[in-house]
Amino acid sequence: MEADEQPFSPVTNQASVATKISSATLAGLLVSLFAMVAIRYAFAFFVPEITFASAILKETLIWASAAVLLVIIRRGEHLSFRSIGLGTCRWWKSIAWGLVIAIVSAGVVGGLAYLTGYGHGPGSAAFEKLPLWLITVIVLRAGVVEELFYRGYAIERLRMIGLGPFWSVTIPLVIFSLGHWSGGAANILIAFAAGIILTGFYLWRRDLVANMIGHGLVDFVANVVPRLFS
Repeated sequence: MEADEQPFSPVTNQASVATKISSATLAGLLVSLFAMVAIRYAFAFFVPEITFASAILKETLIWASAAVLLVIIRRGEHLSFRSIGLGTCRWWKSIAWGLVIAIVSAGVVGGLAYLTGYGHGPGSAAFEKLPLWLITVIVLRAGVVEELFYRGYAIERLRMIGLGPFWSVTIPLVIFSLGHWSGGAANILIAFAAGIILTGFYLWRRDLVANMIGHGLVDFVANVVPRLFS
């Protein structure tokens, strides 16, 4: 295997790095773990029913929080994006593994959705009234930003500041799952199951692009493809 195909591993001298960039990393962890949750809670409280305008504003805020995190990594921490699993594998391998992740995740998520009856509530009906292009943007954003926040950044930085493998994985997974509370218990369960699969693949491959592709494809097939053929 060539050097550029090796899975990323955090820097060796973690203690000194963590001390040097502790304030920036703390800010990054606050953004990655809680920005999406705060945005979702705010919109659920102030705009309980999804509208075109509220969806646009919500997506803008989420993308902005992702941009802030990227700035923190480069300007605050002075680290490369490889430190969160970006650019660690060749593009064709990322695509191939993304397809594998999508197939595995779709089987589990589809089975749980069928068993729980998820996707037939009032929230789903309001979501389906949005324009198809906006739904596409939302599901692709979910794949990109949620993987950036809860897999690439959170796992790597929690380990960097000294948390062991268990807590560095469990904390983002729990927050990621509970962040889907607006869809009810079924959505939390589905998010938890999908999160376990996505986390496992990330820990194995350290390829965040593959995770983004796999996550985005599952959401795309579930939410966009049925509309294309309806």
